[in-house]
Order: sequence, then C-alpha cells, then structure tokens
Amino acid sequence: MEIQQLAKEIIAGRRLTRDDDLSFFENADLEELAKGADAIREALCSNHVDLCTIINGRAGRCSENCKFCAQSAHNHTGCEVHGMLEPEEVLADCKKREAAGVHAYSIVTAGRTVEGEELDTLVNTYALLHKECDIVLCASHGLITKEAFKRLKEAGVTRYHANIETSERNFPNICTTHTYADKIKEIQLAKEAGMVVCSGGIIGMGETWQDRLDMAIALAELEVESIPINALIPVKGTPLGDLPPLTEDEIIRTVAMFRYMNPTAYIRMAAGRNYFSDGGRRLFKSGVNATITGDMLTTVGNNTKQDMEMLTDMGFDLSTTM
Repeated sequence: MEIQQLAKEIIAGRRLTRDDDLSFFENADLEELAKGADAIREALCSNHVDLCTIINGRAGRCSENCKFCAQSAHNHTGCEVHGMLEPEEVLADCKKREAAGVHAYSIVTAGRTVEGEELDTLVNTYALLHKECDIVLCASHGLITKEAFKRLKEAGVTRYHANIETSERNFPNICTTHTYADKIKEIQLAKEAGMVVCSGGIIGMGETWQDRLDMAIALAELEVESIPINALIPVKGTPLGDLPPLTEDEIIRTVAMFRYMNPTAYIRMAAGRNYFSDGGRRLFKSGVNATITGDMLTTVGNNTKQDMEMLTDMGFDLSTTM
C-alpha cells in the first residue's frame, strides 16, 4: 500500500470501508502513516483545533461495571463521590473555562442514566449556561430517554457524548451491565434530537488491533462528527489496573488510522496525553485536531494555557468553534 497515494485519494473523496483490505494499517511505516494522516487533516478539516473541557457533575457510585472506570461501584478505587452539582457552581466553572478560550463545555455524570429531580437540576443548569455563556454545550449522562434528549436540547445542549468504548465483539469483555446496542441506540436518539454526536472509545484495554479498527469503522458508518480517543490510564482497584500503558508509537498509529477512516471528523485526544513528554505535539501532526483540556497542572500539555500556547506555536487556529 502506497500510503501517500492513499492519503491523496481520501482527500479527493475516496472513503475506506470494512470491505477494503485494511490490514496495512497495523504494519505500515509509522512516519509515513502519520504524515498522510496529517495531510488529510489539513486538507479536509483546515487548521482549526477544537478544545473542550469537562466537569464531573455527579461523581462515583456508578451502577455499571465498566472494567476501566474508577467511578464504578463494582471497583474499589477510593474515587471522589458527590451528588449533582448546583447550577451556580457549574456556571462559575463554565465562565472560567470560557474566559480561558475553551470552545465547548461538557457536564459528565457517573451512573447509568439521569432522571427525576436530578434531570430537572441538569436542565436548569444547562439553561443557565446557555443564557450566561457563549460556548458549545455538551452533555454526557449515560443512557437517557428520548424525552430527556428533548429537554436537554431545549435547554441549549447541542452535542451529546456517548462512547461506544471498543468494538462490538470486545464490548462484553469490558462491560456487561449494558450493551453495545444500548450505546448505538443512544447515538441514534441524540441524532434524532438534532444533536452533534461525540463518540469514541478507549485503547489499551487488552483489545486487538482489529478491535481498534472495527471501532473506527463503526464510527465512520455512524457518521460521528467528534471522536474522542482515550489511551487507558490504568487505575488501581479496577480490573484493568495492572495493564501496561501504551507506548507513544502505539497511540500515534491508532489516531492516524482513525483519521484515514474518519477523514472529516474531529479526532479528539482525551485521556493519555500525559504519556507524551511534550504535551502531545506528535499527536497534532498525526491526524488529531481536537482535545480535552483543563487545569491539570501536574500534567504537561493538559493545562489550557499550556495547550493554547503549544497549539498556537504549531500554527493551529484556535479562534473558531465546531
């Protein structure tokens, strides 16, 4: 496979599918693969990098048994536990992130779903953020109902996050309290509500290369517009806590492949940038054009000020939103 020629064909309109021979991704020259992914990103997505940040709106005691998650009640990690944050507390944080230059703001809640009084609180919070801030609002609340999607949309939410986590084949090895089909249903409900979908997964959970490829194909078939890729950070007390961390090269090969398979999407590096000593400059030259940023001051490249300085220095545009 001539990698640079393939990149040119994708830029010209070709789209890879599960019917193509995609085995070359696993062994192609990494430098050439990354170079082609960067060319696709630059040609089809311009030079904009989308920055989003999250707040843990409800923490811990999650009923689901996801093997990677520190917040699952099935795991014993000593994670922070708190109920739903009040609207004014979230507003103060959102204004701080907006002032720092972040493009999108997401409330994330631990747990299978949100309903009842807690849903009412969330709706009120989003309505307040929509009124007081000029920022893209994203929501990540598990397996919510069609009616809940309608209420969130009316409150100003325009993006919904629902990771498929891994391949359909591998999903039961990661979680059994809900299914891959449940995830697909949420993505479909979000689209029906008129929301942009943010859906990706985690690499480094013991999956095969084919599982990573199948995840990328599935997201392409679902026409997902924002794809967060997390490199597992093993947490003691979870079933995956003793897995070895991925290398930089493994992460680069994966994000580059995702760019070839999803050429116009935001490929969003989430957890795992701390594996890169320079904040992940290599990632943004290998197909990545979005990231989660925050005030993690001990992790180079995850602090918003550091990220903006790095990306501006690399020549990226941080002025527009998705």
